[in-house]
Amino acid sequence: MRLLLVEDDSVLAAAVLEVLRDESYAVDRAANGRDADELVAINDYDLVILDWGIPGPNGLMLLQRWRAAGRAMPVLMLTGRSGVADRVDGLDTGADDYLTKPFAFDELLARTRSLLRRASQRPQLAELTAGDVSMERASHRVWVGDVEVELTPKEFAILEFLLQRRDEVVTRSEISDHAWDEGFDPASNVVDVTVHRLRRKIDGDHPKRLLHTVKGVGYVLKAERA
Repeated sequence: MRLLLVEDDSVLAAAVLEVLRDESYAVDRAANGRDADELVAINDYDLVILDWGIPGPNGLMLLQRWRAAGRAMPVLMLTGRSGVADRVDGLDTGADDYLTKPFAFDELLARTRSLLRRASQRPQLAELTAGDVSMERASHRVWVGDVEVELTPKEFAILEFLLQRRDEVVTRSEISDHAWDEGFDPASNVVDVTVHRLRRKIDGDHPKRLLHTVKGVGYVLKAERA
């Protein structure tokens, strides 16, 4: 999932980015309304976490602009305003949820998961499987047979994406768009290196593999070992 955090408080933004990236989300950050508007114009975000009080245009004005333009991505509004009228204004403008500062990171993550589930057209399965590989999404745990394997956040994000698209060929650019933010260099080989490490963990020395390379295109995760 690719998210956009719009927050001008650099200390809070750094903390939120760390928490979200630890959960394997790819997250871009904008510190003002102008930059946020430009990022939304060129990227498809699964969720925007939008602070009300950013430098102009502020969060409410930005949200009005996006909704008027037909942009329907979920928006979680952050604000220090606790009044009922303010919350109503935000929700009436098109915010999907509202979180008042200061907030607990656990609540932010819970609201993020809830909005992403509601926005998805496909049910979010609690467990994903392919062959003898199984993933428990909520706990970020992965097993090969009865053996639990440790994955980095990027390896987990890629495996989750491949499990959702199992038996489909997935391109390198699709993987990078899913697992990395705007700072990703498309000319680097980081996708191939990360997939190689992931393959060692889920295929190892097994004579039949789940994860296959499609030369010149990308990768495919088979539903059964072949």
